[in-house]
Amino acid sequence: MRWLNKLPHSIRSASGLEWALWRKLPLIALAGTALPLLGLALYHAGADAGNPAEARALQLADFIVVGVIVFHWTLVITAAIGCVVVMVMKGPAYVADGLDVSHSEQPRPDL
Repeated sequence: MRWLNKLPHSIRSASGLEWALWRKLPLIALAGTALPLLGLALYHAGADAGNPAEARALQLADFIVVGVIVFHWTLVITAAIGCVVVMVMKGPAYVADGLDVSHSEQPRPDL
């Protein structure tokens, strides 16, 4: 039993923005991860961790950068799911298995 059966003589729609975005997603994910980490590394390099107030600010910056990175990954995954949905929708048509309905040939009168 095949999972997706192609509809005979179906056509595919032309590809569009989804493929361009799909190809750029790894670079977008890498840049969105590396840039906040680079900024955090520069902030850590220039900070004095011996000062308690500055140590607290460093820890707060760590938490903020982790939140920004996780949020960015969430956006990238959401965009990837959207690209896959559009690719499937623009692809060839598929049909599901037929389901026999008892009254499909002879509809019963409404009661």
